[in-house]
Amino acid sequence: MKLNDLRDNKGARKSRVRVGRGIGSGVGKTGGRGQKGQKSRSGVSVWGFEGGQMPLHMRIPKRGFNNVFAKDYAEVNLGAIQKLVDAKKLDTKGVVDHDALKAAGVGRGGKDGVRILGKGEYSAKLSFRVAGASKGAREAIEKAGGSVEIIEIVPAADKAAAKKGKGAAVTARKAKADA
Repeated sequence: MKLNDLRDNKGARKSRVRVGRGIGSGVGKTGGRGQKGQKSRSGVSVWGFEGGQMPLHMRIPKRGFNNVFAKDYAEVNLGAIQKLVDAKKLDTKGVVDHDALKAAGVGRGGKDGVRILGKGEYSAKLSFRVAGASKGAREAIEKAGGSVEIIEIVPAADKAAAKKGKGAAVTARKAKADA
């Protein structure tokens, strides 16, 4: 056996069927689609259509709830932050915020900011500026000599309203809700 004798097994590599290439090909004219009707034409979107009968995906009961107002936080544990400090990937001087955590390799995602959770061992003295922190995480950070500043994340809808000049109405609405 030589390297130039190596071949795939017969039938291991099969070329795709090119439909609609004349009567001699065996799949010409209608291209394997049969005759007439919606499915013989291009741009068909009848997935799940059962001829007017209630489709399966509508017959099955729905479960759960999807909260459209839920906040999306990037969750970071104190143990992961301590590992970054030990590996000197996180700067201990200055304030640690979402951007600093992203640059260090944690805190990805989270369009509404980052939230610190208290899982893991923690001993570094850091000051955080984050969107949220659990009670245990806050206690651990303050015990190690650090500080936590919670920033207020402005929702996108309020930003858009303020941009259009409706900022006063949003502020009034918030003041009324707080009262």
